Amino acid sequence: MEAAKFELELDNQPVVVADSVAEDVKGNIVLLIKVQATETKHGGIAQLIHHLQSSKVLIPFAMLVDLENIEFFEWNGNNLSKSACSLKTSDILSYYEPEFGKKRIFYRYLTRLVEAWLRDLAYHWKSETPPGSEQIATIGLLPLLKDGTTKTNVVLRGRVED
Repeated sequence: MEAAKFELELDNQPVVVADSVAEDVKGNIVLLIKVQATETKHGGIAQLIHHLQSSKVLIPFAMLVDLENIEFFEWNGNNLSKSACSLKTSDILSYYEPEFGKKRIFYRYLTRLVEAWLRDLAYHWKSETPPGSEQIATIGLLPLLKDGTTKTNVVLRGRVED
């Protein structure tokens, strides 16, 4: 079951709640994360764009995860790039769950596995070279994750208009 999406108004400002984000060591959001176990890719990308547009700060990267693929995109404040990096989910997450691909994985557990992987990239708690490190370094995301963390249910307020 997918987590509920909330949009509400707070002081007449639209508020959007993101599933998960990754922050750098200073607490800046560097990656917007969309995990989906059942939705179509197109719907996930549309939600990523909506969340990125709703943020009052520029979030440079977005990640769409499903049971088959992990895709990274770059965001320049106006446009989402074509896939900057694509990884097979089972190649990455089976390192943290050896039964990945052999047993049913639900949304919450998939989200936790993704967060474990991102924290391994940040702190090397399980591996000196976590899976996918080279590819993520190539797009410029790896140094941003160093010593950072992940958070869930992050409120993104509507962008302030100049």
